[in-house]
Amino acid sequence: MKIAVLGAGAIGAYVGAALHRGGAEVHLIARGDHLRAMRADGVRVLSPRGDFVARPHATDDPAEIGPVDYVFLGLKAHSYPSCGPLIKPLLADHTAIVAGQNGIPWWYFHQLAGPYEGRRVEAVDPGGATSAVLPPERAIGCVVYPATVIESPGVIRHLEGTRFSLGEPGGQVSERCSALSEALIAGGLKAPVEPNLRDDIWIKLMGNVVFNPLSALTRATMVEICRHTQTRRLVVQLMEETLDIAARLGSTPDISIEKRLRGAEGVGHHKTSMLQDLEAGKPLELDAIVTAVVELADITGAEAPTLRAVHAATDLLAQCSTQGSTAARNGATPGAVPA
Repeated sequence: MKIAVLGAGAIGAYVGAALHRGGAEVHLIARGDHLRAMRADGVRVLSPRGDFVARPHATDDPAEIGPVDYVFLGLKAHSYPSCGPLIKPLLADHTAIVAGQNGIPWWYFHQLAGPYEGRRVEAVDPGGATSAVLPPERAIGCVVYPATVIESPGVIRHLEGTRFSLGEPGGQVSERCSALSEALIAGGLKAPVEPNLRDDIWIKLMGNVVFNPLSALTRATMVEICRHTQTRRLVVQLMEETLDIAARLGSTPDISIEKRLRGAEGVGHHKTSMLQDLEAGKPLELDAIVTAVVELADITGAEAPTLRAVHAATDLLAQCSTQGSTAARNGATPGAVPA
């Protein structure tokens, strides 16, 4: 089995190291100091389950790798429409694309029986740009539960979680899903093949759509948001609205809000990926995590007033942070008025 990890960051390098440890042929695609460290010393994983080092091939040139059986996307979802030149050398007729993304995937309505089948989610597939690069028929759904960070170039700190839920958009238990599941399990991970993966998407999204924007707006960690009385009530409202949207689309996540809250609180003083991106001056992964959910509310007629308010505030934050980063690069003071 030949697997390329396109975007071997915190999650990508972690899953690539595990797959390599399990015996798969793994190729990591990265850049900069992180790539140089992985080339020199491999991927060092620091984990409460035991530290280990894996030494898969690492490169910044997909043409060195050639066609593979699976491409695991470790990129942020907003990078998908522009990743064509990187992914094209990796594709054969049979190649599956496994997107380890947060939020609503571009393939969400692909093979979804019902009134919305085949519809496009513009927030994550604007004008079909993502589908043109990543055809939905190649997609294997993947819901990523582990929390990881890059502690230093080539060093991945695994905080908690080992589950990568897999599933076909059409719900069948396919040979390609089963084979990938076996490879992940051989690497020490959990990898159930779910016939209703969209339920898992909404379970994960119950946290992402709430804690990512709230943490970016408040700079608070997940446990701080959970333990603050007013924001805890806000979390419950947002989760209730999210479950309403899911139900209108035929998904019924099998988890209570209280259990989801306990799980988030148990993560502790962990900064969400959106807060990490904000502090690093990177674009916020807002479209897949929040904007797409608001679009689904529009499609299904859900009111979702709290979600819409949080989205408006976070969208403005994203615009201002982008303008600030641009101004800083150009040597200007963000928000300054020209004389």
